[in-house]
Amino acid sequence: VQLQASGGGLVQAGDSLRLSCAGSGRTFSNYAVGWFRQAPGKERDFVARISGRGGLTYYPDSVKGRFTISRDNAKNTVYLQMNNLKPEDTATYYCAADLEYNTLILASNVHLWGQGTQVTVSS
Repeated sequence: VQLQASGGGLVQAGDSLRLSCAGSGRTFSNYAVGWFRQAPGKERDFVARISGRGGLTYYPDSVKGRFTISRDNAKNTVYLQMNNLKPEDTATYYCAADLEYNTLILASNVHLWGQGTQVTVSS
């Protein structure tokens, strides 16, 4: 499977943005998909993950209640809805995939990445 992220942009604090991760291949629903983000000079951090059929999701406390991950396997696409954005959410966002749902938490364990999409939140 190959991944392509899109939807980033420049927004103000409090605004919303929706990122998309389009996957190729007929086996997309076999893959759990996650979102990570990386700010300049910092490590790539976990943001959200969703299981292959969408029944399981998980978020870190930093985004819980503000971000929602979902997927439409008919469209081979995973979404990240980001609400009430804060300046500290500014980063390059990457989507990633793995056959194992629990792998998608530590970036160093992930091998399948899409290209990044920049999200900038001004105060």
